[in-house]
Amino acid sequence: MKQRAPLCITNGQLITPGGVVAGSVRLVDGRIAALGDVTPQDGDEVVYARGNLIAPGLVDCGVFAIDKPAFHFGGITRAALMPDQAPPLDLPSRVSYIAKSGKPDLWVHPMAAATRDLAGSDLAEIALMKDAGARGAATGRKWISDSGVMLRLLQYAASLDLPVIAHSEDADIVGDAVATAGEMATRLGLPSAPAAAETLALARDIALAEMSGARVHFRQVTTRAGLDLVRQAKARRAAITAGVTPAHFMLSDLAMADFRSFARLSPPLRSEDDRQAVREAIADGTIDMIASGHDPRGPEDKRLPFADAEPGMAGAETLLAMVLGLVRDEVVDMARAFDLVAGAPARLLGVEAGALIEGYEADIALVDPDKPWIVQSAKMAATAGNTPFDGQPTQGRVTALYKGGVAV
Repeated sequence: MKQRAPLCITNGQLITPGGVVAGSVRLVDGRIAALGDVTPQDGDEVVYARGNLIAPGLVDCGVFAIDKPAFHFGGITRAALMPDQAPPLDLPSRVSYIAKSGKPDLWVHPMAAATRDLAGSDLAEIALMKDAGARGAATGRKWISDSGVMLRLLQYAASLDLPVIAHSEDADIVGDAVATAGEMATRLGLPSAPAAAETLALARDIALAEMSGARVHFRQVTTRAGLDLVRQAKARRAAITAGVTPAHFMLSDLAMADFRSFARLSPPLRSEDDRQAVREAIADGTIDMIASGHDPRGPEDKRLPFADAEPGMAGAETLLAMVLGLVRDEVVDMARAFDLVAGAPARLLGVEAGALIEGYEADIALVDPDKPWIVQSAKMAATAGNTPFDGQPTQGRVTALYKGGVAV
């Protein structure tokens, strides 16, 4: 799918790395040719943004399933797919297949499994998977408990200049827990683990990252103590980044009160103090990016007692709206909001996308930031609508989407 004619999107608010400016953007041959005070040229197709946002397409870093309709609804043009597939992405042939699977209207960037079968013991052939299209190596939903294996992984990835995406929960402490230890877990009688399970995992992996010189992205950091560790490591100039999903800055463990399995997540929902700490970390830059964690689960996985339900949520469609809520709450400004969901993930993956910069890929979303809508799980475009935000009124919708200058 190639752009046949130049396209000029005009009369909008450009979301640039430097801020929001009124103007237009011109797309030629799938790239951003000019932006700012741009006048359409003869032969250009012209689209009028009517004052809405002209923003980069979202880059969703860390999804577990590819749902094109859901991604397009949410303005996502690129997605980093975690290796937890059936079978796992631990062979070059599987990575190569996935890297081609979404084109032309969605680019999927597969993450290589860090270990064979994601078992946490033997390293996978990461170099061969990089050649096949992997943009990083990932531990998946699990933490690698063997420190020697983790160190070798980080050294291997550093030699290849690949980022490692890590899950941060000490598996031996978490065990079969489905909630964070505290008053809510006690009241509900749910098996729980202390929030320190995240802190311990982060402490070890940060130390190994500094030892190896590897680039490490902690996919979800959800506790005040864990965020303090990340903040301190960044002050030492460690090559680490941190992410989170909207559930952990929007909801606390109070959302589990009625045993609603849509709130069964990994890591589990935390205390209100931890939720506030996440919002503070987003505001001060400790958290670098926000991902949907898109992991749709059907009724066979969710219509079960809370402790038996599978973790995960359908997050692609609600990602942008929840992040725009941070703008309305004055936690971040608009430019920073789009850096969290587009610019920073693109930089981690090493792709020329996620920002309105001349020469970058023409992945563009037109966004009405004030358009009201209600999240309804039964009407979601995802293969399953298991969202903890079901029934929640929100604002902000994508009104048009372009991949490589071509309307999706």
